[in-house]
Amino acid sequence: MFGKPKQRPKFKPRPPGPNDRQLREPEEAKPRRPIDPERARTRTLQRAVKLLAAKPRSVAEMRGRLAEKESATEEAIEYAIKKLSEYGYLNDEQFALSFAQARVRQKPVGRQRLARDLKNKKLDKELAEQTLEKVFAETPEADLIDEAIAKRVRLRGRPQTRQESKSLFDHLLRRGFSIDLVVNKVRALSSKSFDEEEDAAGEE
Repeated sequence: MFGKPKQRPKFKPRPPGPNDRQLREPEEAKPRRPIDPERARTRTLQRAVKLLAAKPRSVAEMRGRLAEKESATEEAIEYAIKKLSEYGYLNDEQFALSFAQARVRQKPVGRQRLARDLKNKKLDKELAEQTLEKVFAETPEADLIDEAIAKRVRLRGRPQTRQESKSLFDHLLRRGFSIDLVVNKVRALSSKSFDEEEDAAGEE
């Protein structure tokens, strides 16, 4: 009655054309133009100045950032670093001390945390140790941990339970203070809080 259903024509893939990207013959890589040494030095020095204008850096940090550009040859990088060092803009000793002093002013941290921060700045190990000695001679670690505790107490109050004492303990360890110093400070603060609580209860 209805007749045979019409058959759908079978799909025939079209033959590949010259514009098909995956089937094109790979193009031969164009030979790289030689980099003019004078131009490379000028461009690399200009980029180094811009990087320093953004924020201070160590010599190793600067070398790593400059090497990200293909146009920056090793000779151009060393030229830029030498020039900036002569001008006084790149100086690891000054950079390390300024960075460390600013770090403890912004947020009280311990020796271990500051040592990690200096290492992340790719500074020489001996220089980092000298910097730590200078900074903690100016501001003892015991004073910094007292400051860190005072800030924490202002926000959350003194620890009243073991869980609160542990939370403070972990917080101070993350700040890089030595475990002995943390134990003594948290124990003293917790004991004082518990004594005050007992005194208040006795007066009632």
